[in-house]
Amino acid sequence: MLRAKKSLGQNFLEDERVVERIVGALGPRNDETIIEIGPGRGALTSRLLERAGRLVAIELDRYLVSLLRERFGTNENFQIIEGDALNADLCALVGPGVRARVVANLPYYISTAILQRLIEQRECISEMILMLQREVVERITAPPSSSERGYLSVMVEAYASAETLFDVSPGSFRPVPKVWSTVVRLSMRPRMAVEIEDEALFRQLVSASFAQRRKTILNNMRAAPDALRLRVEEAGGAGPVLEAARVAPLRRAETLTLEEWARLARIIEGTSAGL
Repeated sequence: MLRAKKSLGQNFLEDERVVERIVGALGPRNDETIIEIGPGRGALTSRLLERAGRLVAIELDRYLVSLLRERFGTNENFQIIEGDALNADLCALVGPGVRARVVANLPYYISTAILQRLIEQRECISEMILMLQREVVERITAPPSSSERGYLSVMVEAYASAETLFDVSPGSFRPVPKVWSTVVRLSMRPRMAVEIEDEALFRQLVSASFAQRRKTILNNMRAAPDALRLRVEEAGGAGPVLEAARVAPLRRAETLTLEEWARLARIIEGTSAGL
């Protein structure tokens, strides 16, 4: 019996009904490339290979890579990559001009980092079906003024449309985790939901503004990293920038809408559009 490794946050999906629901939500086609992150023992892999034109699986555990290669290696449409999904260049793996879809069961300890990495590579990803800890899904789908809203909520809203699909009980896994999971669909937008010229500045602004959640957005902007603080000062300073964007300085970051973040970024970058 293969033992799960705590260090890798492994909980293997064993409930066939959940497997069917995930594959059904994805709906693999025989003319597309699917990327599976963390295939584990291959519960999803076997079903995906029945329907996908090409399946690229990325697995960090060397023993599991050997197991999967032995089990599925004779399939011409299967490719197993041993490595960390955080470092994987998905666009290079799928090839030029290809937009793949991603399916993954992400362990809690690394789910936020991988999700950010996937958003960064959105030019070659059209959709993601992700199983995450339920609290993570609540966080990434949190609306403005929710206590759960944070940097990742804003990034997901800016670059994707999110749809919560269904919850998965702890009993669907071995070993049994202490938390519920949720499957979510993220459909990548062809362009950002708001008009931004300097996307790096936008991300820096949002990140800095959530740095100290109990602080006001004014204080967080004043305490931003040097590069961003200089840009804000060149635009007139934190107070005037917030005033120009019609954002009260005593508000906290979680209360801002996506359009308010966009107005702030455009003022800092010196763009007049949409002010």
